Amino acid sequence: MAFSSPSILSPHSLHVPLFSFRSVVASSRWSRRHSRRRFLSAVASGSEVFTSPETAKTFDFTSEERIYNWWESQGYFKPRFDRGGDPFVIPMPPPNVTGFLHMGHAMFVTLEDIMVRYFRMKGRPTLWLPGTDHAGIATQLVVEKMLAAEGIKRTDLSRVDFNNRVWEWKEKYGGRITSQIKRLGASCDWTREHFTLDKQLRAVIEAFVRLHEKGLIYQGSSKIFIIFYRKLGPNF
Repeated sequence: MAFSSPSILSPHSLHVPLFSFRSVVASSRWSRRHSRRRFLSAVASGSEVFTSPETAKTFDFTSEERIYNWWESQGYFKPRFDRGGDPFVIPMPPPNVTGFLHMGHAMFVTLEDIMVRYFRMKGRPTLWLPGTDHAGIATQLVVEKMLAAEGIKRTDLSRVDFNNRVWEWKEKYGGRITSQIKRLGASCDWTREHFTLDKQLRAVIEAFVRLHEKGLIYQGSSKIFIIFYRKLGPNF
């Protein structure tokens, strides 16, 4: 069938708006996203996770921990690799296990959380891998002070006994910095958290053994390990 005039297909003659396929798809995606947001908001409100903005004039900061725990319990920080796409992964610069939260932590947590949430909202499988560093010398000093308060010197204990006391301290106080980073709202996958001296992580021990075998590390008079940067070069 042929039309007598091409003008019959003009928008003026049809009296209906013409939408491009792209705009229809975009509208559909927007509708799905907002429907999901309304659903999650309803679930959170129904679970009494937070108060609806319609009934609360100001934000209740005492609710932050409860909201964060709900996010984590729902698995929102875990990557969804089953959805496909190019993964976006950031390993956290591991803070010292002996550390307290300071402005440096707040800065890197804020910047990395912005990137992680951005790519997560774009639909990419996103992983922010958390962990803590053993901070050997700092940890030893902390444990020695604890032993001194008990009237015990490090030299009074065997190597094995002192090592056990260090691990006891780590198990009791090592999660302090992690809890503080959580309070900042860091959207890490905490089910994957690691400690640099975990048994399945051999990188730290391997690095020190290799340095010792190459003669680049030794025990000085101050009883600490010293590395010759002159031998290692500026790229170490």
